[in-house]
Amino acid sequence: MPEVSELAYTADVAAATAPIYERMKRVVPAVEWPFHAPLVHAINELKRERNAVVLAHNYQTPEIFHGVADIVGDSLALAAQATRTDADVIVLAGVHFMAETAKLLNPSKTVLIPSRNAGCSLADSITAADVRLLREAHPGVPVVAYVNTSAEVKAEVDICCTSGNAVEVVESLGAERVLFLPDEYLAKYVATRTSVEIIAWTGHCEVHERFTGAEISEFRSRFDRLTVIAHPECPPDVLAAADFVGSTARMIDFVGSEKPPRVLMVTECSMSDNVAVASPETEFVRPCNLCPHMKTVTLSGILEALRTLEPRVEIAPDLAARARLAVERMLAVKPK
Repeated sequence: MPEVSELAYTADVAAATAPIYERMKRVVPAVEWPFHAPLVHAINELKRERNAVVLAHNYQTPEIFHGVADIVGDSLALAAQATRTDADVIVLAGVHFMAETAKLLNPSKTVLIPSRNAGCSLADSITAADVRLLREAHPGVPVVAYVNTSAEVKAEVDICCTSGNAVEVVESLGAERVLFLPDEYLAKYVATRTSVEIIAWTGHCEVHERFTGAEISEFRSRFDRLTVIAHPECPPDVLAAADFVGSTARMIDFVGSEKPPRVLMVTECSMSDNVAVASPETEFVRPCNLCPHMKTVTLSGILEALRTLEPRVEIAPDLAARARLAVERMLAVKPK
């Protein structure tokens, strides 16, 4: 296979990738496709040779999400669905904690992260040592960790949760009080949905914390018939201004089922592009807060990872066993 710099937009590549581009032409300008298509074609060819799958988070750019991904979704859905594939190699087009979670649930598979720089401000806001100190300060209080945490943190907690099942997870513990980490805003949202006392850590997602209620009001003044849907990692004034609050998956489901004529998705802006592909009847107003870590994942990085089978995600067996238990406990919680 030629080097990335040598890949060309030939007639054969154009023909092979035409059906892929047809799906995303509303969100990827035609002038850009000749640059993406050779990489998309090479990745899809190499996946077959490696018996590999690409898992892409909703915040990936459309050429990755629609061009090379085999499984798409939020962080936990990606890892859980990967357990049902017979692929030998998993390429996680997302950030590092997501790749770790995929490895926890798929310990026998090779898991690759295309960018070593794909971190997460929220995951970085708390350490395993912080969790141990919290347990000392609140003896006997169970600890719930959002999946947006490192494997080291997961290994120190009782159970994990997603933004979609956080309330069910908290109530499954049968406790009067729980420690909830690391996202302060998600914790505050959960506290409005349950009688369990929530003790919150003060971490934030650098994408979602930049939105404001005043910004939502400004968009409403500029656009008629605007439906605002927000992720619960946003500040409380944003959630109060929204018409619907839900996880990444529930936001997507809302657009698909309600089909609003015009929608503002208050989350990472590539998600609007990806949802727009399947919702041509809806106009998307895009407040563009990009995740700088997600955007370090590129088509060329995915191709290089498949070529070299590096960088690999490795987790020490004893730590992995403890972290995996917290994730598996979450998976056992039945949704309402």
